[in-house]
Amino acid sequence: MVSWRTIVSMQRTPIVCDRSNDIYDWCFLNRPTILVPRRSTFFTMNMHIPTKMPPLTEKVRPYPRKWENIMTSIKEISLSTTPIHASCDVYHNSPALVFSTGGYTGNLFHDFNDGIIPLYVTISSLFHKDQDVVLVISDFKDWWYSKYETILPQFSKHPIVNLDNQTMTHCFPRASVGLFSHGPMTIDPSMLPTSKTFLDFRSLLGTAYDKCNAAPIPPLVTGKPRLVFVTRAGTVGRVIRNQDSVLRTAKEEGFDVVVFSPNKFTYLCDVFKLINTSHAVFGVHGAALTHSLFLRPGAVLMQVVPLGNEWLAEKYFHNMAINGMKLEYMEYMVRAEESSLAEKYGNDHVIVRRAREIASRNWTALDTVYLKGQDVRLNVERFRDFLRVGYVKAKRFMDDNG
Repeated sequence: MVSWRTIVSMQRTPIVCDRSNDIYDWCFLNRPTILVPRRSTFFTMNMHIPTKMPPLTEKVRPYPRKWENIMTSIKEISLSTTPIHASCDVYHNSPALVFSTGGYTGNLFHDFNDGIIPLYVTISSLFHKDQDVVLVISDFKDWWYSKYETILPQFSKHPIVNLDNQTMTHCFPRASVGLFSHGPMTIDPSMLPTSKTFLDFRSLLGTAYDKCNAAPIPPLVTGKPRLVFVTRAGTVGRVIRNQDSVLRTAKEEGFDVVVFSPNKFTYLCDVFKLINTSHAVFGVHGAALTHSLFLRPGAVLMQVVPLGNEWLAEKYFHNMAINGMKLEYMEYMVRAEESSLAEKYGNDHVIVRRAREIASRNWTALDTVYLKGQDVRLNVERFRDFLRVGYVKAKRFMDDNG
């Protein structure tokens, strides 16, 4: 990953790019630049190019999933030293940072994994001294801005530039295109000049959401740790078919249970207030567990892991919970007899017996069979034992932290 120190040391190079990472491409135009929106291009301004040096042009799709076909839907941004005759309509004294809210945006996990967290990593890497940067967003979505406008001021004090609806030219002292990523739900302090951690990112979320107006939440029940039960419904897959029994069991074991059914337009200020004041979150593996980012460090995350979901559960939420958020993390590993796949295919079918192996090697099977084609029916007595351990952890956290 290119550091700011490296960029400064390359003053004679007008455009610096890093295409070595498996997750993202990134380029930096290291000169005063003019953005011509209709061409999605940053041109250098008043640039003297030696006659023997041909103009440079680099292209970037500023979304950190470069290995996926979804990248063809991401608008390509160009950086060029080609001379252009254009005047500035809007002047900015701060550099531009360009990224896309296209791709899988709309799925909460991807909103954070491919957007908000890489944005934090990039700013902490390149602009850590003053965070004085203008956010320029391509593939802009009004609902995305409405959903995340509460936290965007934590990244920049300047108004957002929506690249898609601009008709005027914008001038910047420099431009950075693309976002850095340390991997799934990861912030690696050893790769940052200020050694910031995931807990610093969690603190940023708290600073932002503590300020917003949220709806009242149900009052806490004295002496009972609050468990937020994240539900799934319909035909999305990984639904708990005996949810009523599971909820009743959680209450019998001493939890104050609040059922949470999120959707694309759930107001995150309300969610933060609910989960930040709770002591545990429980749910089946899926994007909605990204809301566990709002738990306080030391709280409990309980993840139900269906057949074939093991590596995803570990890669995305297990590592984030333990290494990043410092949560008390627990996994309920679904057995064959608790999966709807056993009902459909039988316990001895290869899809059931070798679920972990098949899902780890075949993305189509993972998506259609193990994610979207599987529900669960938890063994209530086995689940009760699991809950009792979670209750002890949650009660201890409540007693120590309120």
